[in-house]
Amino acid sequence: MSETEYRFTIRPLTVEEGGGYMIEFPDLPGCMSDGETIEEALANGAEAKRDWIAAMREAGRKVPLPTVDATEAYSGKWVLRTPRSLHRGLAERARQEGVSLNALAVAMLAQGLGQRMPRDG
Repeated sequence: MSETEYRFTIRPLTVEEGGGYMIEFPDLPGCMSDGETIEEALANGAEAKRDWIAAMREAGRKVPLPTVDATEAYSGKWVLRTPRSLHRGLAERARQEGVSLNALAVAMLAQGLGQRMPRDG
């Protein structure tokens, strides 16, 4: 079950929180990790998820199944057309941050939504 896809949230951490990015798995209470970059947070999150599930099994506790909701009808992939200048600006920013263009766009979208929606929404 450790390879099961669980929903997660990822958000930038403030300077006061130490910077970087936090990843949390709402279906796995207390399962979270962080990293300096989004990619590092994702990798550390995958390890935290595996360890969390292993600890639950060792303790003889039930591992919850992923929440099934309306969002599962969405693949998480879509094609987006942007003006060339926006594409260039995002690509340059991603290069400066040392992340992929996709990772940068996902982080920016998640941050924007996080300001308007509940954290677990």
